[in-house]
Amino acid sequence: MKVTSLDNPVKVEWFFEQGCRLDPTPYLSGALEARKRLEALPNTVRLDTVTDSIHHAGRFSRRWVQSPEHGIPFFSSTDILEADYSYLPYVAKSAAKENPRLLIRPRWTLVTRSGTVGRVAYARPDIDGFACSEDVMRIRPNEKNIPAGYLNTFLRSRFGIPMIVSSAYGAIIQHIEPHHLADLPVPRFDADLEQRIHDLVEEAAHLRADFQAGLNTATEDFFRSAGLPELIDYRWHEQERDLGFQIEVANSKSLRALNFSPRVRDVIDKLESVAFRRLGDICDGGWLGSGVRFKRIDADEEHGVQLIGQRQGFWARPEGRWISAAASPRDIFAPEETILIASQGTLGEHEVFCRSLIVYGSWTKHAYTQHFLRVVSGDSNISGAYLFAFFRSEVAFRILRSMSVGSKQQDIHEGLRREIPIPIVGITDRERIADTVRQAFRHRDRADVLEDEALDLLTKAIEGAEV
Repeated sequence: MKVTSLDNPVKVEWFFEQGCRLDPTPYLSGALEARKRLEALPNTVRLDTVTDSIHHAGRFSRRWVQSPEHGIPFFSSTDILEADYSYLPYVAKSAAKENPRLLIRPRWTLVTRSGTVGRVAYARPDIDGFACSEDVMRIRPNEKNIPAGYLNTFLRSRFGIPMIVSSAYGAIIQHIEPHHLADLPVPRFDADLEQRIHDLVEEAAHLRADFQAGLNTATEDFFRSAGLPELIDYRWHEQERDLGFQIEVANSKSLRALNFSPRVRDVIDKLESVAFRRLGDICDGGWLGSGVRFKRIDADEEHGVQLIGQRQGFWARPEGRWISAAASPRDIFAPEETILIASQGTLGEHEVFCRSLIVYGSWTKHAYTQHFLRVVSGDSNISGAYLFAFFRSEVAFRILRSMSVGSKQQDIHEGLRREIPIPIVGITDRERIADTVRQAFRHRDRADVLEDEALDLLTKAIEGAEV
C-alpha cells in the first residue's frame, strides 16, 4: 500500500483542483507536489501561454501504402522513441492531405497520450513533414516566447513527466487531452540559461539526425561497394509473391515452406554472385548464438545494471529494469561491436523480430536479455560495424524472417542462419563502411550527453530557485 508523505498531506482543495477525482494517481505520483513547488516560483507561466498549439490529429482513416512515392513515414505512439526511423510504415499522402494535423514539424515536443501516457520526444530536423498518430500529443512552442529545446527539457524532466502522467484518465486504456496540459506550470529563468538549454537540445537533435544519415550512408555504401546497387532500395512487397512453388531439398534441415521462399532465394543468389563468406564461417571463433537464460534479481540503479529487452533496445533512450550484475552470469553483457538481432517474436510486418542493433560506445554498460541473437565476428578483418551495415538492411531483415521456426513465437533457425551469405568488399571499402557506422554511434552517444546536460541544468535551476 502506498501512502502520501505525512510532511505533505493531501489537502481538500486539491480534490477540487483535480476535478474531484478520487483515484489516488494524482496525489501519490509527486505531481501535485511538483505543481505546487513550481507555482510558488516567481516566474512560472501556464503552458498554453507559451505555445501556439497543444493538439493531436484526431481519428482518421489509415490507408497504408508500401512506397515512399505514394506515402509519408508514419509514427505510432511508441515509434517516437525509436533511434532509427528507417523502419516506419507509410501512410497514404491523401490521408495527410485530408487531415493536415497529422503532420509534425521540427522542434515540436511529442507526448504519448494513449495507453502508456507521458513519454516525451523532441522532433528532430530530419522528420519535417512526417505523419504521426492521433495517440501522440503535439506541443508546438511559440518560439518568440520560449525556446523550444528548453520547453522540451522541462516537459521530460522529473517535474514535467509526473504532472503529465497524473492528468491521465480511463480505467483500462489511459488517455490525456490537450486541455489537461494547458495549465501545466512552466518555470521561467533568465534568457541566457533557457537559450543554453535550448542550444544543447538542438545540437543533440541534429546529432541524432546525423546518426540516422550515417547509418543510411553506410548501408548504401555497403551494397554499392559490393556491386549490388539494386539492393539499396529493395522493396519486398513489389516482388512477385510466393504463390506456390516446388523445390528439391538435399537435407532435412527444414520442411517449412517459408524457409524456401523464392523471393528470398533470388536475393541470396544475388548476394552469392559477388565475393562472399558465410555468416557461420565469419563467426567461428566469435559468437553466433542466443544469450543465456538467468534469474533476474532486481537492484537499484546505484548497484545494478539496466537490462535491455528486444523492444526497448531500438529506442533512442532505452528503458529497462535494473538487475544485480553480481547475481547474473557474465554473458548478460556483450562486447563492443556485437550485433544483437531480435530473435524471438511474431511475424507482424512492423514487429521488431529480426531487426538488428549494435552494441557500441555507452551501450556496452547495459545487460541484454537472452532473446537477442548475438553475432560476434571471429575474424579481425571483418568488424562488427561492417557487418551491421548489412544486417540493418531490408535485405538482411527479409532473409532472417525467412528462416523463422516455431508456431506462435518464432525463432531463427540455428542451421540456416549460419548459411547467410555476407558480401565481402576490399579492405579499404570495409574500413570506410565500418568507420561510417562507428561515427554515427559516436553522434548518438554525444547526443545523449548533451540531453543529460540540458536536463541537469534545468533541474539545478529549479531546485536552486527561491520560493
